[in-house]
Amino acid sequence: MGTVVARTERGAAGAGWLVAGLLAGSLVTAALVLGGVTFARQGIPTVASGPPSFVDETGVSGIDHAYDGEFTFFVGGGVAVFDCNDDERPDLYFAGGSNQAALFSNESPVGGELRFSRIAGADTDLTQVTGAYPIDVDSDGNVDLAVLRLGENVVLRGLGGCQFERANEAWGIDGGDDWTTAFSAKWEGPAALPTMAFGNYLALDETGGQTGTCSDSFLFRPDDNAGYGPPIALTPGWCTLSILFSDWDRTGRSDLRMTNDRHYYRDGEEQLWQVAVDEPPRLYTQDEGWQSMQIWGMGIASYDLTGDGLPEVYLTSQGDNKLQTLAEGAAQPSYTDIAFERGVTAHRPFAGDVVLPSTAWHPEFQDVNNDGLIDLFVSKGNVEAMAGYAAEDPSNLLIGQPDGTFVESAEDAGILSFARARGAALTDLNLDGMLDLVVVNRRENIKIWRNVGSGDAINPAAMGNWIAVQLEQTEPNRDGIGSWVEVRIGRYTLEREVIVGGGHAGGQNGWLHFGVGNAETVKMRVQWPDGEIGPWITVNANQFVSIDRGASDARPQVFDDSVPQN
Repeated sequence: MGTVVARTERGAAGAGWLVAGLLAGSLVTAALVLGGVTFARQGIPTVASGPPSFVDETGVSGIDHAYDGEFTFFVGGGVAVFDCNDDERPDLYFAGGSNQAALFSNESPVGGELRFSRIAGADTDLTQVTGAYPIDVDSDGNVDLAVLRLGENVVLRGLGGCQFERANEAWGIDGGDDWTTAFSAKWEGPAALPTMAFGNYLALDETGGQTGTCSDSFLFRPDDNAGYGPPIALTPGWCTLSILFSDWDRTGRSDLRMTNDRHYYRDGEEQLWQVAVDEPPRLYTQDEGWQSMQIWGMGIASYDLTGDGLPEVYLTSQGDNKLQTLAEGAAQPSYTDIAFERGVTAHRPFAGDVVLPSTAWHPEFQDVNNDGLIDLFVSKGNVEAMAGYAAEDPSNLLIGQPDGTFVESAEDAGILSFARARGAALTDLNLDGMLDLVVVNRRENIKIWRNVGSGDAINPAAMGNWIAVQLEQTEPNRDGIGSWVEVRIGRYTLEREVIVGGGHAGGQNGWLHFGVGNAETVKMRVQWPDGEIGPWITVNANQFVSIDRGASDARPQVFDDSVPQN
C-alpha cells in the first residue's frame, strides 16, 4: 500500500498536505502512483471525454501569412493572442521572420466560422520579428505588445482600435541588437510598470554569421521616472528559447525559468533565476536543490497537474520532452521528471517518420474537450532539414485522463499536419466556449482549426460545460498578472496561474478557460498577486465572466454578432 497525498485547503503561504492510508470507501476517486507516492485528487472526474472534432478553416479565415527566412529564423515564429479593439474577441499578431509581421482583427460571428481581416500599420508591420507577447504595460486598459526581433526589440503601446505606437523612447526601453526569442514579465511590489525579461539566443557576428557563442539575456526593471532603468545582464546566457516568470513555490515571489538550447553550449544548463524585490537577480545553485540538466530547450508550459497547488513544468526539446514536478516535501527547487509515467515524452512522431526523434516547440496546457481534465498540445516540426530527426513530425494533442496520464489524439481530432510547426495557441476565437487552434508554420501559411466539439461545422456541440474568466484590479497590473484562479467543481479544484511568457515565441492575454465537465455551477476565487485571497463566488457554467478585485460576485459578459469596424 502506497502513501496517499491529498490536497487540503491552502493559504497564501503555500500548499497544505493531508497524509492518509488508501482505504476502501475514501473520498479519493482517482490516483496516480509516482515514485512510490500516490498523488490523489478528491472528486476528480472518473471518465475522460475523447478528443473534440476540429474543422480546418484556414481557407475561409482570411489569414494568409507565413513565417519565413533562413538560419536566423529556424527558431521563433510565435503568435500573440489578445483583444485590441474591445470586442472581447481574440485578435492575432503573427511573427513573420524575413516577411513582415501581421496583425489580424477577429471578425468571427459568435459560434460561427473563423474570419479575420488584416490591419496594416507602419508600427506593427515590422520585419525580422521572431515573436510577440501581449501585456498591458501601463495599465490603461489597452493591451501593448512586446515584439521580439533579430535586432532591436520594440515595445508597442496600444492606443485602442487595434492601433499602436512605438514606446521604446517614452518608456526608456533599450531594444538592443540581439537575436531575441523569449519574453516574460511580472510586477514587483507596488511598481507602476512590470519587470520585463528578454531572452536572447545565439550571438552573431557583424555579417549575421554564427559565432558559436550564446548571448546574455536581459532584465528590465522600472525606475522612479515612469520608465525603465538600464538593462541588467543575466549572465551567463546559454542560448535561451523560452522563459517564464512563475511562483513555483507559492511564496508570492515569481522567479524566472529559462530553457536553453544545448546545441550551442558545452558547460551550460537549464536555469532558474531568483528575482526578488530590491535585490539583484541570482541563479539558484545545486546547493539549493537545483539539478543540472541539459536539453535542446525550446518551450515552457506550466500547470498544477498533481493538485498540490504548485505548478508542474513541461519543457519541449528534441527527442524526449520533460515534465518536472517538485520532489515530495521539497522547499527548494529540486525537481523530478514524471514525463514517462504521464505518457508525455512525445519523443517520436505518432505518424510520419515514426522511427526518428521528434522536434518539439510550443507546449500549452488547456482543456480542449471541457471534461474538467487538462489536456496538452505540443507543436512539432523539423528545424529545417536536420538529418537524424523526423521530417514528417506532426504536432501532438494529448488528452488528459482521470489517472493523470495523457493519450495521443491529434489524428482523431482532425488536426494531423506535416507542416513544420512553430508557435501556436489554443483560444476561443468565436466565443462559443470551445477552444480553437492556431499554428504558425515555417515557409507556409498558418493553420487555423475551429473546435466543433462532438458536432460538425454546421451543428457544433460542446462536449462539456465551461467557464471563461478575466480579472481586473486597479492599476498597476490591471490584469492581475501573478494571480492564481481556483475553480471548484464539487470536491475537485482546478488552479491556474495568470502568467505572461513561456510557450515558444508567443503568448495570450485575455480569457482564462476552464472546462468543468457536467457541473452546472462552480465556485471560483482568486488569490491576487499580493497574496490577498478573495471570497468564493458561485458562477453558473457556460459563461464569460469578469472578476473585479474586492467584488463579491462575478460580472457576466454577453456578446452579440456585431463586430466593431477598425
